[in-house]
Amino acid sequence: MYIITMFEDMGKIFVKYWDLFLIEGLSATILLSLMTVVLGTVFGSLLALIKIGKLKPLKWLVNAVVEVIRGTPMLLQLYISTFLIPVLIPAMNELENKKLLCISFTLVLNSAAYVSEIIRSGIEAVDKGQTEAARSLGLNGTTTMTQIVLPQAVKNILPALGNEFITVIKETSLASTFFIGELMTQYHVIVGKTHNSLPILMIIGIIYFILNFVLSKALGFFERRMKARA
Repeated sequence: MYIITMFEDMGKIFVKYWDLFLIEGLSATILLSLMTVVLGTVFGSLLALIKIGKLKPLKWLVNAVVEVIRGTPMLLQLYISTFLIPVLIPAMNELENKKLLCISFTLVLNSAAYVSEIIRSGIEAVDKGQTEAARSLGLNGTTTMTQIVLPQAVKNILPALGNEFITVIKETSLASTFFIGELMTQYHVIVGKTHNSLPILMIIGIIYFILNFVLSKALGFFERRMKARA
């Protein structure tokens, strides 16, 4: 009986607050995730190139930063950046969206750390004989990397990047601690209006599941297409 009542409550709440769930919450989650993945991939690529480069002091610094990020909880990083960045950059205190900027920076930095490992391992998985053959033909390091190594590494990198995207979507829920508008923030807003937590959590869980399920199937489709072309 309780389950039937809960499903009825879910339907009533969704009909009444669908705009908060889908327009405000879902759109904010998707936009934040896209920005995190795109910028995280850009900065992660730079970090990966440094890690496989020959500048040892810079490699040590990047390795240290990546290990610290990967070895500490995301929520802890969000708290530290939210309180520390405005202290280091006082001008940010004048900005209306300073919390969103701090959280976005943390998500991008966290994603970049993981992406750097994905790209590094993808590059190192390419047979070193490919690099040696290219250099023996007179190609310089940059040309060898961009024309020979990276095109082969992409097949190993893309599936892992897709999984990173799915992970980022779920990790954005932690940003609700700072009320920046994504799905879990809307949970707090709607609970304040209805005082009925479980149906709202179930609705948000279903939205997350559908979003990640569709994304995983789309990534699987592209992965199969890439293998077929290989």
